Amino acid sequence: MPTDRPGSRIESAEAVADAILYEGYLLYPYRRSSGKNRVRWQFGVLVPPAWAQAQGLVDTGVAGSAESPWQQTECLLEAADSATVHVRLRFLHLQRKVAEARTAGGGYRPVDRIEVSDRTEFSFDEAVPREYDVEAPIGDLRTGRHLEIRVPGGEDVEPLVDDRGVPVGRVVRRRWPLSASVTVSAAPAEAPFRLLRLRIRVENTDETVPPDSPRDEALRCCLLAAHTLAGVSRGRFLSLLDPPQWAAGAARGCRNVHTFPVLAGEPGTVDVLLSSPIILYDHPQIAPESPGDLHDATEIDEILSLRTLTLSDAEKREARATDPRAAAIVDRVDTMPPEMLERLHGAIRSLAPVRRSGETDTGTGPQRPWWEPGADAQIPPEAETVLVAGARLARGSRVRLRPRRRGTDAHDMFLDGRTARVEQVLLDVDGTRFLAVTVDDDPGAELHQWYGRLRHFRPEEVEPLPGEMRTAR
Repeated sequence: MPTDRPGSRIESAEAVADAILYEGYLLYPYRRSSGKNRVRWQFGVLVPPAWAQAQGLVDTGVAGSAESPWQQTECLLEAADSATVHVRLRFLHLQRKVAEARTAGGGYRPVDRIEVSDRTEFSFDEAVPREYDVEAPIGDLRTGRHLEIRVPGGEDVEPLVDDRGVPVGRVVRRRWPLSASVTVSAAPAEAPFRLLRLRIRVENTDETVPPDSPRDEALRCCLLAAHTLAGVSRGRFLSLLDPPQWAAGAARGCRNVHTFPVLAGEPGTVDVLLSSPIILYDHPQIAPESPGDLHDATEIDEILSLRTLTLSDAEKREARATDPRAAAIVDRVDTMPPEMLERLHGAIRSLAPVRRSGETDTGTGPQRPWWEPGADAQIPPEAETVLVAGARLARGSRVRLRPRRRGTDAHDMFLDGRTARVEQVLLDVDGTRFLAVTVDDDPGAELHQWYGRLRHFRPEEVEPLPGEMRTAR
């Protein structure tokens, strides 16, 4: 039965949030010896402020791959003062796993690896998930709600014995104390209707890390993969990617630093927000075919699973010894039934007729699909020109980019308003035209032209520049 608690709404988005939490935690081939697993923790890293200042970390952009002592979310909310907002901060707490061998005197000494019977353990960094909540009525948030977070350190020891029961070593997992703060506030936003700007600021407040410490030591007291979820009862969040026209100005005024908020939960819902250090669309979803986390959400499950199957027995043994999550991936892929692997090959979410070449949708009824008798046997791969706002655009035409807010690459938002040169006018198999362009002032434009790495936009996503405004014939 549905509940009116905003906390329960948050839980509906935690599957996607978990993918963010462990994004890049450990990358294929999941072995410690792999170079890309030696420099870790790339997203949402909140570092001690003194250490950040010493390193010159003063960037205030949106991207969460930059290390910073704080992150800030600003989003738009329609709600009465009696409505309740629930904010959940989530992050990883570094845990250093050290293999130790037993000495002749009965003590222990750190080693790079230890082998006991059929088990191998490497010294390696793991992480423990943490969550902290702030919940308050909108009326209280007008003066702000502040939460101080203190995460204690700790140590866990796992003895290792041989087949005879004789102690030969141990695995020690150590965590260092963390300190942080969360401040949640709400203030009126400039709009013709009642609208609030909700601000969530997360800060690392650690004062124990020396400013000249190496990164590996500073990471002990960092918040890793930090992000927030927010839910509201009797209210709704507005999309910053596609706000209603009356709130567009207020959306542009939101300042998001090292994180970016999108609507979360089931498509069509507006009472859950995910603020992620990785730029996403509204309502991101985990593919139902995915059998489990592979820690690389920018890759394809099928590719990573097939690659994992090709690892040698020695490589799989090393992966299992590197980290328990790596061991779980290898075990899952090794035992995956063929029918499950086939499901990863692809899925059709929806079906629609494909129009034949040159046929357009007039809105008067169903169009003749290309496979019917009399339809064109061949669909031309490229059209030479396309008509946009009275201008006939072709190779060499100049345009201004106006990317859509939905259904496109989220990074295209950073190209809004930039000018570009049309390199090709393409016709897709379904009759849709695309403009392939290179962006002006792109230092790599000539290289992109050379090997065909172009940016693609629909005709409605571009504006002809004044020099191109000539009437089509």
